[in-house]
Amino acid sequence: MMQTELDLFNPTSPQPPQWVAARAVVLPGFALPAVPVLLPALRTVIGEAPFRHMVTPGGLKMAVGLTNCGRLGWVSDAQGYRYSPVDPLSGRPWPTLPEALLRLASSAADAAGFEGFVPDACLVNCYRPGHRLSLHQDRDERDFTQPIVSVSLGLPAVFLLGGHKRGDPTQRIELRHGDVLVWGGEDRLRFHGVQPLKPGVHPLLGSRRINLTLRSAG
Repeated sequence: MMQTELDLFNPTSPQPPQWVAARAVVLPGFALPAVPVLLPALRTVIGEAPFRHMVTPGGLKMAVGLTNCGRLGWVSDAQGYRYSPVDPLSGRPWPTLPEALLRLASSAADAAGFEGFVPDACLVNCYRPGHRLSLHQDRDERDFTQPIVSVSLGLPAVFLLGGHKRGDPTQRIELRHGDVLVWGGEDRLRFHGVQPLKPGVHPLLGSRRINLTLRSAG
């Protein structure tokens, strides 16, 4: 692999924050220092609560693999979208949210101007080439005053940030390995999604993208 390709995954110098809306910001490479600790912790989480393809209330199987860690986990089935304290597959509580991930989420929120953020839920999504996420709002949490902190690992993706109506124009924001996106405040309920993931191989995570979204859900 050429040096320029390696630099895409491991930038040698920090980049400034990229504000994409009044209260939404990309922190390029912000998670890179935590990756050596995060990846083993994630392997433990996935070992305790493996990825699964949940079903929408309308009966459609989701393409993106999903699991959770933290006091609450997001689930979808015939009963609807909701947060649950237990994994419906095992009947056990979700794995503990790793301390390194808590620290990362808190420091990223601070950098974005949301001080005191303490997440109680982390959705872990696994994208494979071709997988996408349609435009939606994150409305299942109880407290919309708290931000969403989204950590990207593995293959790059194009994140779509829309407005407060589904038909509003969208921005296309490239997110690479180690980038953190934070949005909240007046931008908390913007529609957002992910374009189909392009084929590729990441040196640490292979042909996949892992996305961690941390929330204050309960």
